[in-house]
Amino acid sequence: MPRWFIPLVILSILFFALEIYAFQAIKTLTKNKLIRYGWLLFSVVAYGYFLYTMFTYDRSNGQTREFQWAVGILLIALLPKIFMILALLSEDVFRILQKGVSLFSSEMKPLAGRRKFMSQIALGLAAIPLASLLYGIFKGKYNYKVLKYQLTFKDLPEAFNGFTISHITDIHSGSFDNKEKIEYAVDLINQQKSDILFFTGDIVNNFASEMDDWIPSFSKLNAPMGKYSILGNHDYGDYADWKTPEAKAKNFKAVKEIHPQIGFDLLLNENRYIEKDGQKIALVGVENWGKGFNQAGDLQKASEGVNKEDFKILLSHDPSHWENKVKQNDFNYHLTLSGHTHGLQFGIEIPGFIKWSPAKYVYKQWAGLYEEFGRYVNVNRGFGYHAFPGRVGIWPEITVIELKKG
Repeated sequence: MPRWFIPLVILSILFFALEIYAFQAIKTLTKNKLIRYGWLLFSVVAYGYFLYTMFTYDRSNGQTREFQWAVGILLIALLPKIFMILALLSEDVFRILQKGVSLFSSEMKPLAGRRKFMSQIALGLAAIPLASLLYGIFKGKYNYKVLKYQLTFKDLPEAFNGFTISHITDIHSGSFDNKEKIEYAVDLINQQKSDILFFTGDIVNNFASEMDDWIPSFSKLNAPMGKYSILGNHDYGDYADWKTPEAKAKNFKAVKEIHPQIGFDLLLNENRYIEKDGQKIALVGVENWGKGFNQAGDLQKASEGVNKEDFKILLSHDPSHWENKVKQNDFNYHLTLSGHTHGLQFGIEIPGFIKWSPAKYVYKQWAGLYEEFGRYVNVNRGFGYHAFPGRVGIWPEITVIELKKG
């Protein structure tokens, strides 16, 4: 028996129970068979298409757009119903309590029927995630936001006071489907007129060829003091099946060759010094290091030749590296730039009020700027998208950071 069989059976039972429970609201609201059967048919098609895609897609092709759409349609079928049951459960708890109280009274009452207006509320709640998912798929994934921060450091060299950084990450070019939007985003990055540009990994989903159509667009990125990059976990080709180890190695070599083609200096456990007016800061770039992921990153090797007293910027794809290896490191990496999480491409963010995503239960630092021990990490929400073909509430990001001496 395959190891995935029992989890699949359990999930199938849970989803079936969810569908039956949510269907009670439809039965209460209408007797129209066309609406009832249409509701059920969409669910069957969504689950069937997802299962068909899961069992038939060829992993040697990597993650296809068909797979992404199967995930999207599944979420459209599933997530609104989870919101529905919040309303239905609250009423059912009340009905059961009312029934329980009547057992101890002189007049035992039958279990109250489901009220129509509560089913209407449930359907209204379901409309919120439904509309959000549809917007996220068709618009949100290209809803680029520029987020700006100003960071002050006592030991920043005077020449770098006011120095500006643009930071992007997680391009995932194999997911793109709109050249006009990508051109707009590239222009938006250039409009920031930052001194330097950093890219922190995942240029593709799996294959170097995914960038073929996008090299002319990303070649237009410019920054007067250079463009620097590192690798992310997807760049190693670990999420596809390969006919031979040589084929995987050839693809990995081609992925690394993309970076100079678009004008980036790729740092592979290496460092560079950025000089300005006779002063300098150190730029350290590691290969991917992630808790539970590829750990090719070697911080010690990447920092060879760098002095402890130097002001240092570290490029590291996965923020779990900062949490586990960097933030308390005595070598003092002042600012780390990361990505990887995408903020799970789903959440709620209202500046000053709420910042939530399921990603927070996986990563301590999952989106935005964090500070501990006087050291910072910026977790960029990502430029592209992956798995789910959209973004809901967690928009694609261009970060601009100004360094100040103080």
